[in-house]
Amino acid sequence: MGDSEIYVSLDIGTASVKVIIAEMADDRLNIIGVGNVESSGIKKGIIIDIDKTVESIKKAIEQAERMVGVEISQVIVGVVSSQVHLEACRGIVAVGSENREITDEDVWNVMDAAQVVPLSPEREIINTIPDQFVVDGLTGITDPRGMIGVRLEMEGTLITGSKTILHNTLRCVERAGLEISDIALQPLAEASISLSEDDKEFGTALVNIGAGTTTVSVFEQGRLTYTGVIPVGGDNITKDLSLGLNTSTANADRVKLEHGYAFYDDASPDEVFAIDVIGSDQKQHFTQVEVADIIEARMEEIFQLVVEELNRVGKTHLPGGYVLTGGSMAIPGAIDLAGKTLAAHVRLAIPDYIGVREPSFTTAVGLIKYAYQMAELEGRDVSSTASEPRYDDEAPKPKQPKQKPKKSDDEKVSTKMKNFFGAFFE
Repeated sequence: MGDSEIYVSLDIGTASVKVIIAEMADDRLNIIGVGNVESSGIKKGIIIDIDKTVESIKKAIEQAERMVGVEISQVIVGVVSSQVHLEACRGIVAVGSENREITDEDVWNVMDAAQVVPLSPEREIINTIPDQFVVDGLTGITDPRGMIGVRLEMEGTLITGSKTILHNTLRCVERAGLEISDIALQPLAEASISLSEDDKEFGTALVNIGAGTTTVSVFEQGRLTYTGVIPVGGDNITKDLSLGLNTSTANADRVKLEHGYAFYDDASPDEVFAIDVIGSDQKQHFTQVEVADIIEARMEEIFQLVVEELNRVGKTHLPGGYVLTGGSMAIPGAIDLAGKTLAAHVRLAIPDYIGVREPSFTTAVGLIKYAYQMAELEGRDVSSTASEPRYDDEAPKPKQPKQKPKKSDDEKVSTKMKNFFGAFFE
């Protein structure tokens, strides 16, 4: 690895905890390490047991570290959309340099100024997303650095979330012996690799069907305008199969993964399998058609709930259609069923990188790309530091929280990170 800069993301999900280690060269993402372990202590996307979640994080980190031969100290963390609020924000600052050339410092200051808003005690800022910059009244600027001006403004979206949810997430990361280099709302991360600029401009619903929940997000006019969570996901499919086939949850999950099909019309009656049934010593045989009948019913309900949620919030005109991702969309036939049920243009989003070409990795990969893009704009560094490699004959070193070196006066520190650590970890 040498002195290469690396970026590490942490996606804490209901079904699994994922870690991605990547290098960024010439704005190109190169994945070099992956950790993916079954999660414990998380229900419906929310942490309910900190100790179990910490152990899952440690296992995923160690798995990724062993692939690359380094130890990781910092991670980019994804935040779920549960109890998230979006609101317009605006910041105004005077350009600081004597020659009036706008610098990284000015951009950071105006982003900081936009966060000075009254918040209720139970809420915390997650992200501030610029929609446009304004230099001396000149609007529509996406990157003002290098321009000459006296006054810099930023108009954007302020994203706030539940302080309790954030506290539990950040506490787990800290107890796993890690520092947080950045945080990001998961739909923003997913959109960075799933949606084109046209998708975001025209009006598109990004739907992530995970294990415990389904997250529905809408992008219009180039920005996130809505995000919400439906408490139904792939785990409900597993429970349906367990009841319908009269088998254990573990067997039902295996059937879903190995024989599952979401579109009944295309399921094969010739694919037959045997599983243990509860209350019997003998296995029972089922066909893929019987499995598809159960899966299709639940997935149809999920798609219908998505439409109902969009109708509820007035997001009915979406020329860009639906972009679907998440682990449950890996079930064969799911995208075909989505097209039929949603009666709109649909597309499956899968990360186009070796080793992670599955919809369940969209969030983890997107976290790196999104954090990198925002750090470039804000003049920050969210890369992690890699220590010396482990060798096979060495015992794993106990994980300890790494101490950050003292920063010089001209180094920028994310206000949101200072707020988080000040509020939660003092």
